[in-house]
Amino acid sequence: MITGSHVVLFSRDPAADRAFFRDVLDWPYVDAGHDWLIFRLPPAELAVHPSDGPTGHELYLMCDDLEATVAELGARGVQLTADVTDERWGRLTRFRLPGGSEVGLYEPRHPTALDLG
Repeated sequence: MITGSHVVLFSRDPAADRAFFRDVLDWPYVDAGHDWLIFRLPPAELAVHPSDGPTGHELYLMCDDLEATVAELGARGVQLTADVTDERWGRLTRFRLPGGSEVGLYEPRHPTALDLG
């Protein structure tokens, strides 16, 4: 029935953000025309969190080793926008895309749906 999902990030500088995913994160992509790059995401999972206030969406990228990933991203010029915190569910930080959006980065401490295969 459903074959995949498509994540949309709104950006004040889409060309710079596309270059970030292409050149810094080195994600594979297709060009849908006119430099409209669509990136293949790493495997993903979806969680639904409760909210008593406004609803919305957030993007978190997952990694197996937060320190190693932060070091690798730092070597590529990426700066964190938040200190690393230890949460019940994992270790977390954030970084900013060139267009201004923040993306979460975390090392989960919980079982992940990615292990389901």
